Amino acid sequence: MFHRNIKLILAGLLFVTAIWQFTESNIGNGIFLLLLTIIPILLYFKNEYILLAFLKLRNQDFAGAKMWLDKIKNPETALIQKQQGYYNYLNGLMVSQTNLNQAEKFFKKAISLGLSMDQDLALAKLNLAGIALSRRRKLEATNLLNEAKKLDKHNMLKDQIAMMKEQLRRI
Repeated sequence: MFHRNIKLILAGLLFVTAIWQFTESNIGNGIFLLLLTIIPILLYFKNEYILLAFLKLRNQDFAGAKMWLDKIKNPETALIQKQQGYYNYLNGLMVSQTNLNQAEKFFKKAISLGLSMDQDLALAKLNLAGIALSRRRKLEATNLLNEAKKLDKHNMLKDQIAMMKEQLRRI
């Protein structure tokens, strides 16, 4: 795992080398190096381990996703802020099956760091509402459910939100 600034330095070196190749009349090498410059810049904004963890989660392979996330040793230096949010979000999803205290910490940290997509933010708030509901904190669960409903613009979480509201009425 490279520090995030090393990726930018590598992109800068590739760019300078591409310019040098253009000045030496090696147009093909310059174009290739410019295209190669895109990779470290892409990996600066989209961490490779988080992308692989999302791919594993898509296949319901929680152990594989946890393995990829564990490869990130120091998320504060290796990831930008949004990536740290997704790192905590994914860890919260993994841990939510076994340890609610730790999952709550991960989800709250993910929300505070920020998530790019409203759907992810809605799911994190829905999970926090479920944790609050299991601890009989009705007011907090109600507020989180209302926020999740506002963020769920495509009604993908409509059934889960309705189920949680039904459980809230029973308390």
